[in-house]
Amino acid sequence: MTIEMFRHYFGYHFAENRALWESAIVNLTPGAFTQPGRYSRGSIQKQLLHLIEVDEVWFCGLRGVEFPPPLDPAKFTNFDTIRTYWDGVEASMRTYLDALTPYILESTPLADEDENLRVWQVLFQVINHGTDHRAQILRSLHDLGHKTTSQDYIFYAYKIKLK
Repeated sequence: MTIEMFRHYFGYHFAENRALWESAIVNLTPGAFTQPGRYSRGSIQKQLLHLIEVDEVWFCGLRGVEFPPPLDPAKFTNFDTIRTYWDGVEASMRTYLDALTPYILESTPLADEDENLRVWQVLFQVINHGTDHRAQILRSLHDLGHKTTSQDYIFYAYKIKLK
């Protein structure tokens, strides 16, 4: 995989996160947003915060900076607060991705996690994890009676006219 391919796949990741936010999350009532769920992290709020938190933690690890404290759902009940925080996480991720080099992709910066884990493997993990949790959120939205959309990669590729 090339650096440009990773940037492309993260473009997909960011676009799908934003599409989920704009098409569904912001239209939820506070009660629906925080309604306990029986699967995975529970409520849509907790699922979403987990998605944001994991993106941030992995990229902090890649940058070699201290991990942030866990996101407290009690402090993230307002959509504006969540969106502002999420935008900051995404901006930090984009800055890291903009600085990628072939050497960085093959490096092993996470000795505490696994001394053989390469950056490119972590990047795949983040993208895959995001797809998994968006799917869980989409299922929760469906169960609440909300219309959901596909997050198929191919539609992103068609939209941006992948060559």
